[in-house]
Amino acid sequence: MMKHMVMATCKAIVLMLLILVAPALSGNMMSGPLRYDYYSSSCPKAEAVVRKTTGEIITRDPTMGAAFLMMFFFDCFTQGCDASLLLDQTEKDAWVEKSFMSSYLRAYGAVDEIKAAVEAVCPGVVSCADILALAARDSTTISGGFSFPMPTGRRDAMVSIMYYDFEHSVPDPYSGLQTLIDSFAIRGLDVDDVVALSGAHSFGMSHCIGVVNRLYPTKDATMNTTYAEELRKVCPPGSGNEWVGPLFNNNRVTDPNVLSNQYYSNVLSGQVLFMSDQTLTSRNDTAAKVAFYAGNPLAWKVHFSAAMVKMSGLHVLTGTQGEVRKVCNAINTK
Repeated sequence: MMKHMVMATCKAIVLMLLILVAPALSGNMMSGPLRYDYYSSSCPKAEAVVRKTTGEIITRDPTMGAAFLMMFFFDCFTQGCDASLLLDQTEKDAWVEKSFMSSYLRAYGAVDEIKAAVEAVCPGVVSCADILALAARDSTTISGGFSFPMPTGRRDAMVSIMYYDFEHSVPDPYSGLQTLIDSFAIRGLDVDDVVALSGAHSFGMSHCIGVVNRLYPTKDATMNTTYAEELRKVCPPGSGNEWVGPLFNNNRVTDPNVLSNQYYSNVLSGQVLFMSDQTLTSRNDTAAKVAFYAGNPLAWKVHFSAAMVKMSGLHVLTGTQGEVRKVCNAINTK
């Protein structure tokens, strides 16, 4: 019975994706010929190997599902979905993205593990950028119980630069709604994408640094009082407590490692960690969308899937651009 329900959900999502995502795939946002089943001839086992290895990693540590999604989001939002986030610093480089992001992201070793598994089957064929995109999709399947097709064909960047301007930065937990909307808009993502992708905060972990500004010196008026008191016990006032944790993000009713629409109910009840989450209720249109997703899990899954595919095409390298790295943390040697 459950298997049939999951299959029916996946079929519904795929059908809606054909309607919602097709324009994006053919539009200007995609900078090259990404397509489904890109590796069907060159490495037919690629997606299966990524799925299997991703599953093994999440089985060992269920928190890694959120870690994969977070890394994919950060990669796409900084320099584009090109795996530039994975490159190590070298002596001749300026600051690379990893120099700053490594404090926040935990999936570097896991991506290397998946890459090694794929290289063992098809050396030099599957890009790290595609592995990151597929691992994010497979994390959704494993942790959320729904899947969607992910187009592939990305190439890997040969340079990584740590920018500090708004156009290349990732919205932080303190962001207000307009900041979120503007940040998404310059990347070709709209208000609906903001609300749908925010659902990824239904799982994962944070630390006190992301929430103390809502607890002290006075409680944020939008935060549930009981929830605030619970957080204050973990995050007492004063310096030195910023990295106390981990705090599980937002699933206060279900498993904190499950990706689900429970997040939206938590937003409505003021039981979310970040201002960037609670701010979704500060405008009528986004508040209405939050309420809609809270009561319509299938609609959220469809829109989340469509937004993930849409985001996966941000400033990608294709064709002869970039390269296919042999290892994800360094460019190929000539």
